[in-house]
Amino acid sequence: MREIGQIYESCSSVRKNKKDLQFHFSSLPSLAAEMMISGFPLELMDGDAAHVPLVWISAVIDKLIQKLGDQRVFVLSVIGIQSSGKSTMLNAMFGLQFAVSAGRCTRGAFMQLVKVSDELKTQMNFDYILVVDTEGFRALELAGRSTRHHDNELATFVVGLGNLTLINIFGENLSEMQDVLQIVVQAFLRMKKVNLSPRCVFVHQNVSDVTAGEKNMEGRRRLQEKLDEMTKLAAKDEVCNEECFSDVIRFDIENDVKYFAQLWEGSPSMAPPNPNYCENIQELKKTITFHASNSHGMMLTHLKDRIKDLWEALLNEQFVFRKLETEYSKWAWSLRSAMKETENKLHNQIENEAIHKVDIKNDEETLKKEFLEQCVNKIISDTPPIKDIDIMRDVREILRDTYGCVSVDQRMESRDIFSVPSYSDYVKVKVDDSSLSKEDEVQIRSLVTDVAQHTEKEIQSFNISKKGYNIRCIQQLTGYIKASIVQHEEGPVNYVFKIEFFMDLVLSICEKENKMIIDQNKMFWEANDPVTNFKKKLEEYYSIFQKYCHGATSTVIFGEIICQKLKEPIEQSVYKKTARDLAGEMRSNSESLNGNRSKLEKHILKTLAEDKVFEKYMNYIKNPRDHFKDFIRDEVSRYITDKFSVSVLPKMKKNIKLLQQKIMKAAHESTEHVQEYRGDVGLWLKSFTQQLSDVLIFSEKDLSGVNHDDVDVKLLEDVIRKELPAIILDISSGFTETFPVKLDYKDKPDELLIDHFCQCCWVQCPFCKAICTKTIENHDGDHSVPFHRVDGINGWHYRYTKDLSAHFCTTVVTSDQSFIVSDVSFPYKEYRRAGGVYAEWSITPDHSELPYWKWFVCQFQKDLENYYNKQFQGRGEIPAEWKEHKQQDAIQSLDNLCVA
Repeated sequence: MREIGQIYESCSSVRKNKKDLQFHFSSLPSLAAEMMISGFPLELMDGDAAHVPLVWISAVIDKLIQKLGDQRVFVLSVIGIQSSGKSTMLNAMFGLQFAVSAGRCTRGAFMQLVKVSDELKTQMNFDYILVVDTEGFRALELAGRSTRHHDNELATFVVGLGNLTLINIFGENLSEMQDVLQIVVQAFLRMKKVNLSPRCVFVHQNVSDVTAGEKNMEGRRRLQEKLDEMTKLAAKDEVCNEECFSDVIRFDIENDVKYFAQLWEGSPSMAPPNPNYCENIQELKKTITFHASNSHGMMLTHLKDRIKDLWEALLNEQFVFRKLETEYSKWAWSLRSAMKETENKLHNQIENEAIHKVDIKNDEETLKKEFLEQCVNKIISDTPPIKDIDIMRDVREILRDTYGCVSVDQRMESRDIFSVPSYSDYVKVKVDDSSLSKEDEVQIRSLVTDVAQHTEKEIQSFNISKKGYNIRCIQQLTGYIKASIVQHEEGPVNYVFKIEFFMDLVLSICEKENKMIIDQNKMFWEANDPVTNFKKKLEEYYSIFQKYCHGATSTVIFGEIICQKLKEPIEQSVYKKTARDLAGEMRSNSESLNGNRSKLEKHILKTLAEDKVFEKYMNYIKNPRDHFKDFIRDEVSRYITDKFSVSVLPKMKKNIKLLQQKIMKAAHESTEHVQEYRGDVGLWLKSFTQQLSDVLIFSEKDLSGVNHDDVDVKLLEDVIRKELPAIILDISSGFTETFPVKLDYKDKPDELLIDHFCQCCWVQCPFCKAICTKTIENHDGDHSVPFHRVDGINGWHYRYTKDLSAHFCTTVVTSDQSFIVSDVSFPYKEYRRAGGVYAEWSITPDHSELPYWKWFVCQFQKDLENYYNKQFQGRGEIPAEWKEHKQQDAIQSLDNLCVA
């Protein structure tokens, strides 16, 4: 099967069959899938090469999904020392066909599907168990190689893949299994770092007296001590603080340690099977069933992704050399910067298909007539004046005419849907005498946020700066928003939206994006309006006209046209490069932007505390992503203003000087190229534009309409050397602090930084609105945050009262209090039972209370009470000690938010 997989991967890479292959290679994964369904194992990791063939494995799993459907599987893996009876145990337990013998009979890792009976399905909610058998650690055949690294790699991969891992140990000698335990613990530590939570069961094979309870208790105690010891050693390797094994995973020393009798009664080969071994197998199966019934397992599609992610992480050694998040942030920025450089070069080369034509006639009178009389008058007379666009007028027109929102004309000022304290006015609850629950509020706010984020990306995809604004943009946005609302209503919700929700959502989103659309449309017209462009170029054209009239040669005129054509590409290239350089500098020098998102949030909260503006606080609490973006934009604008003369302007001058040098070098080398190959001006132009294609949007097409007969190539370089400095000087004189407005949206320095900081998780705690601190959107595992807030900030109050709550989430989950979701009461201690977003959060039950939020509640008590129309009184009375916190205390407490 290994060779079949290799044939498939080889054929896939070239997308054609190998010579003499009698059937198409694409049918191979289907055959392998059929074999797996029939009960044959499939090699998951090549033990000889220590390689996982991802293309082959992914293709086989895809075929499994086609044949079986996307079934839910429970992954059971086994690891242990070589020849400790791993494969034998699995074969006896499930009736499998893993190879067994003395020595290294299993190489790498194999997986085999076991169909779950209908009876067990009711207990476990799984369709299949996927059993993963592995080669043994400390293989004698690998002596002399780096067996420790090989075993670590194998253990990490298999432990990460499994929902439950059986750790097979031969006998009870702890000194013999010390290395194995450290490998195992290290693998579990790595899984914890990436928010995977597998479970494990230790199996002691070949124990002489499995019924000796007192002896087994002592064995368990020694195993626990050894596991804790190994945890400390492994934690040093992984740069962690875990002190004991229970800090790493949930582990029950009483139920998760099994002792197995010998397989044979007496000496093989004539000895009968030991009935005690069979009983031990049954007991282990019960334990596996218990763990499986408490696990969600994974779908086959997720299994494929898990295999890919784990193997790629191992190849990149992301587990072994994992650093602090700040270091990761630096790496991510370096990668992003390199990517933007490459993207810019490719973009320039693509854009070089643009066509501009300039016709130069030989007749002076004709030139004068065309340039100074006919052209100007005709362009102005034939071009209609540019009309100012009114986005909000178009929005209201579409809402009224397309969606029948007659009342939209009366709603001259819509409510800002992003900052309303409650959505109860926007919905009609399906069940009489019931109100909108807190869970419903969270769902609707999540819908609003998701729609707003998608529409922002949609607007950017319109490429208005290149194509211009059209009312169809608004039609497309409103259509998407309407479809999103309908899809939400068709889900498991007990309310429907009023027409006012749709209207205000559309109006709020378009109001928010209004400036961006107008700015991009302005850029489009500045670049494409014939009147504006002709007036801008008039002096350039007239200069060329004058020189021609004074008898300038074709070479001089052609050289000056080249320099004039280079002006705009040079300007854009300098601005883009400066924007990237500036963003990189701010990532190093700006106090608020030189760390990770947690550090950025610290500075946002500090600024809010210093400003003391309640509306800004509520914008941050209700719409954190937008607030972060606005803060970054303000920081970039302030930095450019403050540092323009000492940092920004020198960067521009340096970049334009380097570009001037590259242009002259290209001109010189093109001249040499033409002389070497005895070419003409066409060859010179081709060489010149190709050498500049990765730094400028400038191609032969830009000069395709220019007559270059009689141009002396030998003199062209001298003409450009003489004319280019004036162009450079003219561009340099226009360097100002507002240079980013001349850039496309995606190329601006603030947008580069926003793209870096905001590609992370923005899910908020359903109780207090704290933002999940995970750095990846749609990450695996629970949402979490180091410090929660006071839940009254989010409007939580005691039922049937107007008393706002004054509890921190981390404190209230330790209490005996309850909360209500959809008229059902749930204890805070078991908050996950409420399901939905509550089940997706990990709230540590401790007493971590950031003084910052105590100060905030006291400082803005009246504002919060007016905002929610409730009071901090009765059971929600603010503790007296909270009022002792001063502004400076609050700001100083923010140091706990991030790691320096």
